[in-house]
Amino acid sequence: MKRVLDRNRDMAARVREKLGVRNVIMINLISSPGAGKTSLLEKICEHLSGEMRIAVIEGDVATDRDARRIEKYQVPVVLINTDGGCHLDSNSIDMALREFDLDNLDVVFVENVGNLVCPAHFDLGETFKLAVVSTTEGDDKPIKYPMLFREAMAVVLNKTDLLIHTDFSHETFLADMHQVNPGIPVFELSCRTGDGLDEFLEWIKLSVSKKV
Repeated sequence: MKRVLDRNRDMAARVREKLGVRNVIMINLISSPGAGKTSLLEKICEHLSGEMRIAVIEGDVATDRDARRIEKYQVPVVLINTDGGCHLDSNSIDMALREFDLDNLDVVFVENVGNLVCPAHFDLGETFKLAVVSTTEGDDKPIKYPMLFREAMAVVLNKTDLLIHTDFSHETFLADMHQVNPGIPVFELSCRTGDGLDEFLEWIKLSVSKKV
């Protein structure tokens, strides 16, 4: 496992260098299945593709359904099917990036395979990780899967419109989140209704413009 991680880290460094010399940032979206990564990417593409040059790498275990959802926004999309694998790795990202004209991009969004454990261990060469969770999953994700939330630059809490239909404890979630990563930005929103989306999109624009 150490050898695998070492090889992955070495390739990730090369990916990061490749993006860095072209001033392109890469954001790695990680969540459980069904938390709303693809819905969030749809909103990003819908609202920001006219202001910045976006490309998307879609990681999926078996289908191209998420990639097809993104294609309608007229942004370049590359699909990586892992054939049962629980995460993307830096080698597959390096190959996917070859399909893009990196000199004409500002940001690459990577939708990782739905999993809170394995993707957190594999550096893809990303600029930062974005953790996505939802109210329907329960409030204990930060304390049960701390590695992801320690490494993430920010957290999106999706499906806030369903909060009243769940036993999700807002207070417990935030307390655990800030125990794991004090001060991390948490964006509470609903991709379905659009509530809270504007603040998150402004943060994305600022992050891309700063090349953080």
